[in-house]
Amino acid sequence: MPHAEGTFQVTSWDENTYQGLGDGAKLTRASIKQDYSGDLDAKARWDAVMCYSRDGTAIYAGFSFMEGRLGDREGSFVLRADGAYDGKEAHSTWSVVPGSGTGGLDGLSGEGVAVAPHGPNGTFTFDYELG
Repeated sequence: MPHAEGTFQVTSWDENTYQGLGDGAKLTRASIKQDYSGDLDAKARWDAVMCYSRDGTAIYAGFSFMEGRLGDREGSFVLRADGAYDGKEAHSTWSVVPGSGTGGLDGLSGEGVAVAPHGPNGTFTFDYELG
């Protein structure tokens, strides 16, 4: 199974509270843009919903539209991302939405992990197969 790794940078973050839960806890929606580099060279648009606890930690889920190059193939695909923020780092698990690959990434499947400390930069690993 091919393995990809690299870095990403958040280039835009727009997050808004849609429900307060008391004592600083809240539900939010975020639209995020990211640039990926390394074995995955892509632009991403990620939409997520987040649930923050009173202590500032959070859990989240969303979908990311990825467009660019993976290995030597170009196209687009959608990742489902689920994760948690512990107050210092966000840890996400990825899975490719079946049937979402286009162009040279048609038939893509795979799973990965992303880690981002508080701030705009993070790292990822991604194991994938092309059908």
